[in-house]
Amino acid sequence: MSTPIPPLPRWADLFLLPVINLMAALFICGLIVLAIGENPIEALGVMLKGAFVYSGGLGYTLYYTTNFVFTGLAVATAFHAMLFNIGGEGQAYLGGLGAALVAFAMGWAPSIIALPLAIAGAALLGACWGVIPGYLQARRGSHIVITTIMFNFIAASIMVWLLTGPMLEPGQQSPQSAPLPASSHLPAMHEIFAAIGIKISSTPFNASFLLALLALVLFWVLIWRTRLGYAIRAVGQNPEAAHYAGINVPRTIIITMAISGGFAGLLATNEILGVSDRIILNYTAGYGFTGIAVALMGRNHPIGIFLASLLFGALYQGGAELDFEFQSITREMVLLIQGMIILFSGALAYMFNPPLARLIARLTVSRRAAAHG
Repeated sequence: MSTPIPPLPRWADLFLLPVINLMAALFICGLIVLAIGENPIEALGVMLKGAFVYSGGLGYTLYYTTNFVFTGLAVATAFHAMLFNIGGEGQAYLGGLGAALVAFAMGWAPSIIALPLAIAGAALLGACWGVIPGYLQARRGSHIVITTIMFNFIAASIMVWLLTGPMLEPGQQSPQSAPLPASSHLPAMHEIFAAIGIKISSTPFNASFLLALLALVLFWVLIWRTRLGYAIRAVGQNPEAAHYAGINVPRTIIITMAISGGFAGLLATNEILGVSDRIILNYTAGYGFTGIAVALMGRNHPIGIFLASLLFGALYQGGAELDFEFQSITREMVLLIQGMIILFSGALAYMFNPPLARLIARLTVSRRAAAHG
């Protein structure tokens, strides 16, 4: 009979285990880089410098980080109710449509009115796209994974139709909308810093990063400091017990998916309102799917989600620098490195759980024995 695995302490689950998974992924990636004839230590140094040291590198890293914060929060919100929302890509896509429609409709208004409404439009349409799978799960028994995947394809089809037809910019061959009114534009961070006399590199990094930080705080308050957050966690732990405790389980599922979709829709504030100022086909670029790994690696906690988002932001920016600096390290190799980290932080997230739990339990027993000896 096998020895039962002792429970892993919370601090180890939240911090130590993700770090071990990251180190394991980087070790495997280092072996791959070594196999193709490059120095893995040198490659890691170039990646870190490209993400944080080179001119503009940090700005690009934080720009990517902002996207991952929003999609990571979307996945984490659903996870707390034990709902696997794979529809962040489609919800973010529709969020861009919501932001654009409000921006065009409010083109006459000043920024102080148009910009908050455009942000709300992004969250609202993303939430609407999350509500439908939530309703189908809660009221019709449809599996949330299947419906959210299907809704990604539906969202993509809708946007292809709009951007090659009704919303196509006149005289433009590329599938994109007309520019949004200037009143709905989020200022870039280098513009904000220039206004207070600080000069930083010009990058896509914009004020939506501040909105992402606010979203992290609101997520923490929602999940751990509100009655709704308690209901979400109760439904996730045991729906039947939650029902007998008086919680309306179907309604909680629907609300959870609405909030999840709203977080994903806010990605449009970074990409549409902050950078491109128009809807561009496929602007979500897989951020919704990477958000799954961000939430898993961040253990569905706002601090962990931010750190995981920063890691993947650094991988995106630093990986581009690797492709530029090394001839043998191509873009495909960079994608392999990113995929390896996703593998260890996602599918293999708890591979090191048993030996780590046993080691910590053994050390704890030894420390107690020494204290009483």
